[in-house]
Amino acid sequence: MRLSKEFFYTLREDAKDEESVSGNLLVKSGMFKKISNGIYIKMPLGLKVINNVSNIVRKCMNEAGATELSMPMLLPIEYFEKAGRKDIFGKSMFSLHDRYDRQYALGPTHEEFFTVTAMNKVNSYKDLPFTIYQIGNKYRDEIRPRLGLIRVREFLMKDAYSFDTDLESLDESYKKMYDAYHKIFKEVGLDYVVVTADTGAMGGLLSEEFQAVTDIGEDILVLCDNCSYSSNVEVSKCVKNENIDNEEEKKYEEVYTPNAGKIEDVVEYLNLPISKFVKTMIYNVDSKFYACMVEGDREINETKLAKVLNAKEVCLAEAEDVIRITNAQVGFAGPIGLDVPVIMDENIKNKKNFIVGANKTDYHYINVNLKDFDTYLVEDIKNVKEGDKCPVCGGNLHFKKGIEVGNTFKLGTKYAESLGLMYTDNENKLKPVYMGCYGIGIERIIASIVEQNNDEKGIVWPINVAPFKVGIVLIDNKNEEQLKVAEELYTKLNELGIDTLLDDRKERPGVKFNDMDLIGLPIRITVGKKVTDNLVEIKLRKEDNVNEYEINNVIDIIKEILK
Repeated sequence: MRLSKEFFYTLREDAKDEESVSGNLLVKSGMFKKISNGIYIKMPLGLKVINNVSNIVRKCMNEAGATELSMPMLLPIEYFEKAGRKDIFGKSMFSLHDRYDRQYALGPTHEEFFTVTAMNKVNSYKDLPFTIYQIGNKYRDEIRPRLGLIRVREFLMKDAYSFDTDLESLDESYKKMYDAYHKIFKEVGLDYVVVTADTGAMGGLLSEEFQAVTDIGEDILVLCDNCSYSSNVEVSKCVKNENIDNEEEKKYEEVYTPNAGKIEDVVEYLNLPISKFVKTMIYNVDSKFYACMVEGDREINETKLAKVLNAKEVCLAEAEDVIRITNAQVGFAGPIGLDVPVIMDENIKNKKNFIVGANKTDYHYINVNLKDFDTYLVEDIKNVKEGDKCPVCGGNLHFKKGIEVGNTFKLGTKYAESLGLMYTDNENKLKPVYMGCYGIGIERIIASIVEQNNDEKGIVWPINVAPFKVGIVLIDNKNEEQLKVAEELYTKLNELGIDTLLDDRKERPGVKFNDMDLIGLPIRITVGKKVTDNLVEIKLRKEDNVNEYEINNVIDIIKEILK
């Protein structure tokens, strides 16, 4: 790529509407351009990065025995209806009608369509196992696209699906994809961890997420100081508190707590430890209301609550519903005398003489015990906290933030049964196919790499994914000797398969150096006035020092660096 003849630009100022480091740098470097909230144009350099990442993914998938195909993005809606997922996706699905009023969706995911594709091959157990995949666009109407390429409405995804006769065979296929994912994320240079996660709308037997560790991550990762336990906070198990209060149970009584609608306000007003308090939150679960109780220093885990109630949608009740249910302003809800089911976190079972809202504005009950109210369910519905004990080894848990860049699912027979993907076994009995699903977000990988690899000057690309491995800066494009050396190096490096960019623009050296730092090429060669002494400069993007080398040694030095 010769910059004087190609479409290339950078911005001198930060992007005004980008809230993440990666979003700002990818737009500022001219690699991507936002045209609408959550929608980006892939510019030439950005497209090269996408292709580099995609090719690493493709190589590792092929080596693991998967076969690539390409799915349509315009999908008949009836397939989602058959699988029972149209309502689950709801408004997040872009839908449209053709001229005959048939309904379609812009593909948010492709489980159903890989399933029906497999029907063309699968008849007998002899046709299994196999894995097929694609790298294609997905479309989701995100409520709030944000963080640059991390949460968008149109994105490139690798999704793969394995097809097996039974759970044992699925485990083998899953292991191949799991190992391939480790290879992919190591090759692109990510700092990542694998955590157990919620199966969500995908359903199935198991979900694991590959999370890039970054401060801007949307997910909270729960890790153990002592063992390999790792989980998304959504599904992280809490160790049950077996300590039983030895207090003698008292009779509950009402106390005045003016303007104390938040737990910290009640703690301060009553001057009692937070361990004595229990919060009651009113939730709307699939249009039915529940009162959910957790200890005062805990939060409700909505994913766990949804699992307990086998619910599709869980959210806090609106203020007017809370007021109607409790006959009090928000902040004074409690379990005594409510007409809605009460779900209590399991840790409250061992508490005595605790404090709850009195369902009366500016009042709480003290000395409340389990006999004073009825419970519908007692379950683990709380979020884990930092410092909690590990459910595996008893070590201490700590948190990190992460960006989900890949996920793997053991789907089991869910989609095969709903869509009719069956095979005959060796006894001629008809059985459903076991499936696995494996996704990778290409743009999320790119954003995560930039979040982990940047400085005050710009992006610092790992060599494997950089748009070009080498950038040659020609200081004076009117100097014939400099021009000749730059052209010869440019030609030789590209002939060797080393992707090289030549900055031969009519710009000041400072502008060229700044642009090379901003776009983050791993190696910079500067061809300047010292060519008369048979010397050029080589600088690595990760390092500050600049070294001079004889021109006839440059190619070998670059090869050695790239090793």
